[in-house]
Formats: sequence, C-alpha cells, structure tokens
Amino acid sequence: MGPLVPDIISNNLNFIVALVIGILFGAILEQAGFSTSKKLVGLFYGYDFTVLRVFFTAGLVAMIGVMGLDHYGLLDMSLVYINPTFLWSAIIGGLIMGLGFVVGGFCPGTSVCAAAIGKIDAMIFIVGAFFGVIIFAEGYPIFEPLYKAANLGNPRFFETLGMSQNVFAFIFIVVGLFSFWIASIVENKVNKVEKPPIRFTPYYISIVAIGILMALSAFVFPDRKVSLTQLVENANYVKSYNLETITVDEFAYRLMDEQDNKLQIIDFRPEKEYSKESLPKSTLFTIDNLFEKEPNQLLSLKHKINVFVADDEMTERKMAIIATELGYKRIKILQGGLNSFREQILNFKPIENPKNIDEVYQNRFRTKAKAVIPVLIQNNKSAGPVKKEQKRVVGGC
Repeated sequence: MGPLVPDIISNNLNFIVALVIGILFGAILEQAGFSTSKKLVGLFYGYDFTVLRVFFTAGLVAMIGVMGLDHYGLLDMSLVYINPTFLWSAIIGGLIMGLGFVVGGFCPGTSVCAAAIGKIDAMIFIVGAFFGVIIFAEGYPIFEPLYKAANLGNPRFFETLGMSQNVFAFIFIVVGLFSFWIASIVENKVNKVEKPPIRFTPYYISIVAIGILMALSAFVFPDRKVSLTQLVENANYVKSYNLETITVDEFAYRLMDEQDNKLQIIDFRPEKEYSKESLPKSTLFTIDNLFEKEPNQLLSLKHKINVFVADDEMTERKMAIIATELGYKRIKILQGGLNSFREQILNFKPIENPKNIDEVYQNRFRTKAKAVIPVLIQNNKSAGPVKKEQKRVVGGC
C-alpha cells in the first residue's frame, strides 16, 4: 500500500493487505484470459489488444487516483519511490523482455498466474526467467557499466516535458482513448470483422463518457504544493488573511515558563541560522515538511499551540496560510517575526523616564527577558529538523 496520511494501514498490516490484493489481482488476470499465451501475444500479432486496453486503463486509473489522493493530502508523494532511469539498460532490457514475451507468450506476472492454474508452458517460462536472473546476478560485474550507463535520475514525464501534471494527465488520457480506437480498427482488419470499431451502443457510449470524465478530472486535482505556493505569492491576499497572532511579550513569557507544555514553535529559518540560535521548544521546518506524512503528525498533536516563526512576519504568514489551508489547527504567528523579537526583547533598551505604569512593567519584564532568554537559547539542545524516520521503500515493477 502507498504511504497514506494518516496511517490508516500500519506497516505490518500492509503485508497482509498486499497479499490479499495480490491474490485478487491474480484472480482478475486469470478471469480476463491473461493466463493464456495466445491472448497475450495477440498484441504483437494484431488480433487481440486486450493487454493494451487492460494495462493502459490500469495506468490511467492509477494516475488519476494518485493525483486525487495527493490533492486531498491522503498520500505522501515524498515517500513514493520512483525507479531511476538508466537509458541504455532500459532499452536493451525492454527489447529482451519483449522478445521473451513474444517467444514465451508470457510476461513475469502473467506467467505466475498461468502456472498457478497448472499451465506447463508457464512453469517452463518461470524456470527460464530464474536462469536469466542467475546469469545477470553472476555476471553483474561485467554488465554493470552498461546497466548504469546514461543515468537520468528519477524523472517524471510532465517535468521532463516542462508542463503541469494536470495537462500531461489530460493529454495521456486522450492518447489512451485514441489508442483504443486505433487498436479496434487494427483488430477488426486482422480478424476480418466488417462492423465499425466504434458503434453508438450503450457500451461504447459509456466507455467514451467515462474517458471524457477522467480526462476532465485531471484538472480537478491540481498539485497541492504548486497551487498553495502560488496562492501565497499574492501579497495582498497574504496580508488580508485572518491569522491568530502572538505578541513578542507573550512569546517571551511562554519561552521562560518551564511549566508551559502547550507551546510548540515551528521555525522556518534556514538550517544554518537555526543552528546558531535555536529557541527552546522549537523544531526546524521547511515548506516541504508541511506536505509530508510524519511532520503531519507533529502539527496534529492535540492541546499544542503551533507558533510559526521566521525572521520576518511575511514569511510566517505564508507558511501559516499554507498550513491552515492544509487543515491544520491552532496555528499562530509571531508579530513582527523574529527580527521584531530580537529588537524588542533580546536587544531591548529600557524606556527612560517611563510615563505610566504600563511602561514601568514593560521595562521590568523586558529587562528580565533580555537576561533570561539568551541563557535559555545557549543552554538549549536543538531539536534540529523535524524527524522523518520513514523513507522511500526501494523497489517496484
């Protein structure tokens, strides 16, 4: 299962769920005829494009599903593993697998499915696959230079093409529908079927309608991070957004109060600045952390007040708006930012000849805070960046 937010399915339960899904997946493959080599290789001979339709449809549905889960904050994309692309090994490996598919009549997944129902040719295919794995493993030192040649990293198509993922998803779905139409024409021609490839029947109308809805839904799920970061680029919107604030005096008082367990400071300064001067009860955050799974748990702690701090209030407001739009509660910002806190507290200059009792109390409190807080900062053991124990699970088909 994917890295869902929150943890609806635990890591241990993931294995059980994966087993059940695997069994159901195999059963569906068998029912769809994917345990028959004749049906599978029909793709290469042009008489049966079921493989194209099934796997293309699966890819389109998965794409929209991932976009939807990411949009609503139910999936942490930073934990989703993307296989690295080694260009030449991908090309050569694809040719070898394609040749094996045509000759053997199976791919690795469908061969297991067919072997499970007693197909002898599938069992032989699996044995051959094991020999291939052994040859590659034993000869890896020889193959390694070619295997790792032309490393393109972990590219995503829409980034490589320089377009948004929504536009790419729309184009991809349209291409899929067009491919289904072309495949039907080829099938009819090879099988000498006189009927038109697409007819105005409820079946075909439903398929086209679903395809159009999927294509349009690509624009319903914009990338959350991109849309929210663009939203806070509007200075007027940021300034007018209603946010709770905390004054520098209240902030200083709560820093000095060792019994105050409700205050939780979320620091958005660069790590170098934070390491030089880290406030007690603070954790270093970045904008990326707001969209990730484990930081999500820290900001969602009950009975905690999350005070967002940065050098300037404008940065605080932007981060607080993003957090609020993501659904986090009990968010406050420090008035004037840390620059104002340093000026009014850490570098406080007493008011000469105070004119009223408020100025007397202010002198007394800020003078004390100026002496105490630097000691707290100096003795503070920095919590450092927010802890992220979970990492991308390496692997994939």
